[in-house]
Amino acid sequence: MKTILKSNRIFLLLAGFVFLGNSWTGLLAQDIRTERVRFQRGASSATVEGSIRGYETVDYLLNVSKGQYMNVSMATDNGGNYFNIMEPGEQYVAIFTGDTSGNQFEGTTAKSGDYRIRVYLMRGPASNGERADYRLEMIVSGGGNTAQAAASSHPYDPSGGVYTASGYIKCWNIGQNPNNQCPFGVIRRPGGDADVYVKRPDGSERVIYFQNGQAVGYDHNQGDHGEFNASVGGGDTWLIMIGNERYEIPEMVIYGG
Repeated sequence: MKTILKSNRIFLLLAGFVFLGNSWTGLLAQDIRTERVRFQRGASSATVEGSIRGYETVDYLLNVSKGQYMNVSMATDNGGNYFNIMEPGEQYVAIFTGDTSGNQFEGTTAKSGDYRIRVYLMRGPASNGERADYRLEMIVSGGGNTAQAAASSHPYDPSGGVYTASGYIKCWNIGQNPNNQCPFGVIRRPGGDADVYVKRPDGSERVIYFQNGQAVGYDHNQGDHGEFNASVGGGDTWLIMIGNERYEIPEMVIYGG
Protein backbone atom coordinates (compact mmCIF):
# COMPACT_ATOMS: atom_id res chain seq x y z
CA MET A 1 0.00 0.00 0.00
CA LYS A 2 1.34 3.37 -1.02
CA THR A 3 -0.35 6.05 1.04
CA ILE A 4 -0.16 9.73 0.13
CA LEU A 5 1.59 11.51 3.00
CA LYS A 6 1.31 15.26 2.88
CA SER A 7 4.33 15.78 5.08
CA ASN A 8 6.67 13.56 3.10
CA ARG A 9 8.15 16.34 1.02
CA ILE A 10 11.50 14.63 0.53
CA PHE A 11 9.78 11.66 -1.07
CA LEU A 12 7.75 13.93 -3.33
CA LEU A 13 10.81 15.81 -4.52
CA LEU A 14 12.80 12.65 -5.18
CA ALA A 15 9.88 11.16 -7.06
CA GLY A 16 9.64 14.29 -9.15
CA PHE A 17 13.34 14.22 -10.01
CA VAL A 18 13.07 10.58 -11.07
CA PHE A 19 10.17 11.47 -13.34
CA LEU A 20 12.00 14.40 -14.87
CA GLY A 21 15.09 12.31 -15.53
CA ASN A 22 13.14 9.67 -17.40
CA SER A 23 10.67 11.78 -19.36
CA TRP A 24 11.88 15.39 -19.50
CA THR A 25 13.04 15.14 -23.11
CA GLY A 26 9.58 14.02 -24.22
CA LEU A 27 7.86 16.82 -22.35
CA LEU A 28 10.01 19.39 -24.08
CA ALA A 29 9.44 17.79 -27.45
CA GLN A 30 5.66 18.32 -27.59
CA ASP A 31 2.62 19.31 -25.58
CA ILE A 32 0.93 16.87 -23.23
CA ARG A 33 -2.59 15.86 -24.26
CA THR A 34 -5.09 16.27 -21.41
CA GLU A 35 -8.34 14.35 -20.96
CA ARG A 36 -10.96 14.64 -18.21
CA VAL A 37 -12.10 11.39 -16.55
CA ARG A 38 -15.73 11.29 -15.43
CA PHE A 39 -17.44 8.44 -13.62
CA GLN A 40 -20.90 7.43 -14.71
CA ARG A 41 -23.62 8.28 -12.22
CA GLY A 42 -23.51 5.88 -9.27
CA ALA A 43 -20.18 4.35 -10.38
CA SER A 44 -16.99 4.36 -8.33
CA SER A 45 -14.64 3.42 -11.18
CA ALA A 46 -13.79 4.28 -14.76
CA THR A 47 -11.63 2.64 -17.41
CA VAL A 48 -9.99 4.28 -20.38
CA GLU A 49 -8.14 2.65 -23.26
CA GLY A 50 -5.60 4.48 -25.35
CA SER A 51 -2.32 4.36 -27.21
CA ILE A 52 0.78 6.52 -27.39
CA ARG A 53 3.82 6.48 -29.61
CA GLY A 54 7.28 7.91 -29.04
CA TYR A 55 7.20 10.97 -26.82
CA GLU A 56 3.42 11.30 -26.83
CA THR A 57 2.11 11.81 -23.29
CA VAL A 58 -1.43 11.86 -21.92
CA ASP A 59 -2.62 13.45 -18.68
CA TYR A 60 -5.87 12.09 -17.27
CA LEU A 61 -7.49 14.49 -14.79
CA LEU A 62 -9.43 12.78 -12.02
CA ASN A 63 -11.26 14.90 -9.44
CA VAL A 64 -10.95 13.37 -5.94
CA SER A 65 -11.80 14.62 -2.45
CA LYS A 66 -9.37 14.60 0.46
CA GLY A 67 -9.44 11.36 2.44
CA GLN A 68 -10.81 9.17 -0.33
CA TYR A 69 -9.34 5.81 -1.28
CA MET A 70 -7.85 5.80 -4.79
CA ASN A 71 -6.69 2.81 -6.80
CA VAL A 72 -5.07 3.24 -10.22
CA SER A 73 -3.75 0.35 -12.31
CA MET A 74 -2.63 -0.03 -15.91
CA ALA A 75 -2.27 -2.97 -18.28
CA THR A 76 -0.03 -2.36 -21.29
CA ASP A 77 1.64 -4.25 -24.14
CA ASN A 78 4.88 -2.26 -23.80
CA GLY A 79 7.25 -2.85 -20.88
CA GLY A 80 8.42 0.77 -21.06
CA ASN A 81 4.94 2.22 -20.61
CA TYR A 82 4.13 3.67 -17.16
CA PHE A 83 2.08 6.29 -15.38
CA ASN A 84 2.88 8.89 -12.71
CA ILE A 85 0.48 10.68 -10.37
CA MET A 86 0.65 14.35 -9.42
CA GLU A 87 -1.40 16.02 -6.68
CA PRO A 88 -3.73 18.96 -7.46
CA GLY A 89 -1.76 22.00 -8.62
CA GLU A 90 1.37 20.00 -9.51
CA GLN A 91 2.69 19.62 -13.06
CA TYR A 92 5.91 17.64 -12.62
CA VAL A 93 6.47 16.67 -8.95
CA ALA A 94 5.03 13.17 -8.66
CA ILE A 95 3.75 11.41 -5.56
CA PHE A 96 3.88 8.11 -7.47
CA THR A 97 6.26 7.10 -10.26
CA GLY A 98 5.45 3.98 -12.22
CA ASP A 99 8.93 3.24 -13.53
CA THR A 100 10.15 2.70 -9.95
CA SER A 101 6.95 1.40 -8.32
CA GLY A 102 5.15 -0.53 -11.06
CA ASN A 103 1.81 0.06 -12.72
CA GLN A 104 -0.33 -0.23 -9.58
CA PHE A 105 -1.13 2.50 -7.06
CA GLU A 106 -3.29 2.33 -3.94
CA GLY A 107 -3.56 5.12 -1.41
CA THR A 108 -5.58 7.69 0.45
CA THR A 109 -5.70 11.20 -0.97
CA ALA A 110 -4.17 14.07 1.01
CA LYS A 111 -5.78 16.88 -1.00
CA SER A 112 -9.00 17.67 -2.84
CA GLY A 113 -8.93 18.57 -6.51
CA ASP A 114 -7.74 17.25 -9.87
CA TYR A 115 -5.17 14.49 -9.61
CA ARG A 116 -3.08 14.21 -12.77
CA ILE A 117 -2.39 10.66 -14.00
CA ARG A 118 0.34 10.96 -16.62
CA VAL A 119 0.81 8.08 -19.09
CA TYR A 120 4.12 7.99 -20.95
CA LEU A 121 6.88 5.87 -22.46
CA MET A 122 10.35 5.71 -20.96
CA ARG A 123 13.04 7.59 -22.83
CA GLY A 124 14.51 4.50 -24.55
CA PRO A 125 11.29 3.21 -26.11
CA ALA A 126 10.15 6.78 -26.79
CA SER A 127 13.31 7.66 -28.70
CA ASN A 128 12.87 4.48 -30.78
CA GLY A 129 9.35 5.57 -31.72
CA GLU A 130 7.73 2.56 -30.05
CA ARG A 131 3.97 2.31 -29.57
CA ALA A 132 2.08 1.32 -26.41
CA ASP A 133 -1.55 0.24 -26.18
CA TYR A 134 -2.82 0.49 -22.62
CA ARG A 135 -5.88 0.11 -20.41
CA LEU A 136 -6.04 2.41 -17.38
CA GLU A 137 -8.47 1.67 -14.53
CA MET A 138 -9.27 4.23 -11.82
CA ILE A 139 -11.26 3.46 -8.66
CA VAL A 140 -12.27 6.06 -6.06
CA SER A 141 -14.39 5.35 -3.00
CA GLY A 142 -15.10 6.35 0.57
CA GLY A 143 -14.22 9.56 2.31
CA GLY A 144 -13.42 11.02 5.71
CA ASN A 145 -11.54 8.67 8.01
CA THR A 146 -9.62 5.94 6.25
CA ALA A 147 -9.60 2.24 6.98
CA GLN A 148 -5.92 2.54 7.83
CA ALA A 149 -6.77 4.53 10.94
CA ALA A 150 -8.97 1.69 12.14
CA ALA A 151 -6.40 -0.88 11.08
CA SER A 152 -3.65 0.45 13.29
CA SER A 153 -5.45 -0.69 16.44
CA HIS A 154 -7.25 -3.79 15.16
CA PRO A 155 -7.28 -6.34 18.02
CA TYR A 156 -7.63 -9.38 15.78
CA ASP A 157 -5.02 -8.47 13.18
CA PRO A 158 -2.32 -11.19 13.34
CA SER A 159 0.12 -9.04 11.35
CA GLY A 160 0.19 -6.39 14.07
CA GLY A 161 -1.97 -3.79 12.34
CA VAL A 162 -0.33 -3.91 8.90
CA TYR A 163 -2.81 -4.63 6.11
CA THR A 164 -1.89 -5.48 2.53
CA ALA A 165 -4.43 -2.91 1.37
CA SER A 166 -7.34 -0.91 2.71
CA GLY A 167 -10.28 1.05 1.40
CA TYR A 168 -14.06 0.97 1.43
CA ILE A 169 -16.68 -1.64 0.48
CA LYS A 170 -20.46 -1.68 0.51
CA CYS A 171 -21.91 -3.13 3.72
CA TRP A 172 -25.40 -2.89 5.21
CA ASN A 173 -28.12 -4.73 7.09
CA ILE A 174 -31.39 -5.81 5.49
CA GLY A 175 -33.67 -2.79 5.35
CA GLN A 176 -30.81 -0.29 5.39
CA ASN A 177 -29.17 1.72 2.60
CA PRO A 178 -27.40 -0.81 0.30
CA ASN A 179 -24.93 1.89 -0.81
CA ASN A 180 -23.47 2.39 2.66
CA GLN A 181 -19.64 2.37 2.61
CA CYS A 182 -17.61 0.67 5.34
CA PRO A 183 -13.81 0.85 5.75
CA PHE A 184 -11.95 -2.43 5.34
CA GLY A 185 -8.44 -3.81 5.61
CA VAL A 186 -7.33 -6.99 3.87
CA ILE A 187 -4.47 -9.35 4.65
CA ARG A 188 -3.58 -11.23 1.46
CA ARG A 189 -1.66 -14.47 1.22
CA PRO A 190 -0.54 -16.53 -1.80
CA GLY A 191 -3.08 -18.61 -3.69
CA GLY A 192 -6.10 -16.37 -3.19
CA ASP A 193 -6.21 -16.72 0.60
CA ALA A 194 -7.23 -13.56 2.42
CA ASP A 195 -8.82 -12.19 5.59
CA VAL A 196 -11.03 -9.14 5.06
CA TYR A 197 -11.62 -7.00 8.18
CA VAL A 198 -14.66 -4.71 7.93
CA LYS A 199 -15.47 -1.85 10.32
CA ARG A 200 -19.27 -1.75 10.52
CA PRO A 201 -21.34 1.44 11.04
CA ASP A 202 -22.14 0.45 14.63
CA GLY A 203 -18.41 0.24 15.43
CA SER A 204 -18.26 -3.56 15.47
CA GLU A 205 -15.83 -5.46 13.26
CA ARG A 206 -16.44 -8.41 10.99
CA VAL A 207 -13.80 -10.71 9.50
CA ILE A 208 -14.60 -12.64 6.30
CA TYR A 209 -12.28 -15.46 5.24
CA PHE A 210 -11.28 -16.44 1.70
CA GLN A 211 -9.44 -19.60 0.62
CA ASN A 212 -8.26 -20.21 -2.95
CA GLY A 213 -10.19 -17.12 -3.98
CA GLN A 214 -13.47 -18.42 -2.52
CA ALA A 215 -15.42 -16.92 0.39
CA VAL A 216 -15.57 -19.72 2.96
CA GLY A 217 -16.65 -18.27 6.31
CA TYR A 218 -16.48 -15.54 8.93
CA ASP A 219 -15.41 -14.86 12.49
CA HIS A 220 -17.68 -15.57 15.45
CA ASN A 221 -16.11 -13.02 17.77
CA GLN A 222 -19.44 -11.28 18.26
CA GLY A 223 -21.06 -14.46 19.56
CA ASP A 224 -23.43 -14.72 16.59
CA HIS A 225 -23.93 -17.62 14.23
CA GLY A 226 -25.89 -16.19 11.30
CA GLU A 227 -26.30 -18.28 8.19
CA PHE A 228 -23.41 -17.71 5.77
CA ASN A 229 -23.96 -17.51 2.01
CA ALA A 230 -21.63 -16.25 -0.68
CA SER A 231 -22.03 -15.80 -4.43
CA VAL A 232 -20.29 -13.91 -7.23
CA GLY A 233 -22.38 -11.28 -8.98
CA GLY A 234 -21.75 -8.89 -11.83
CA GLY A 235 -18.37 -7.25 -12.09
CA ASP A 236 -16.58 -10.09 -10.28
CA THR A 237 -17.94 -8.94 -6.93
CA TRP A 238 -18.71 -11.26 -4.03
CA LEU A 239 -22.06 -10.81 -2.30
CA ILE A 240 -21.60 -12.06 1.25
CA MET A 241 -24.65 -12.68 3.44
CA ILE A 242 -24.27 -13.34 7.17
CA GLY A 243 -27.71 -13.44 8.78
CA ASN A 244 -29.09 -9.92 8.18
CA GLU A 245 -25.69 -8.54 7.20
CA ARG A 246 -24.71 -7.90 3.59
CA TYR A 247 -21.27 -7.17 2.10
CA GLU A 248 -20.05 -6.57 -1.45
CA ILE A 249 -16.38 -7.47 -1.85
CA PRO A 250 -14.77 -7.06 -5.32
CA GLU A 251 -12.36 -9.83 -6.27
CA MET A 252 -9.60 -7.22 -6.62
CA VAL A 253 -9.73 -6.87 -2.81
CA ILE A 254 -8.60 -10.51 -2.61
CA TYR A 255 -6.07 -10.55 -5.43
CA GLY A 256 -5.12 -6.89 -5.84
CA GLY A 257 -5.86 -4.74 -8.87
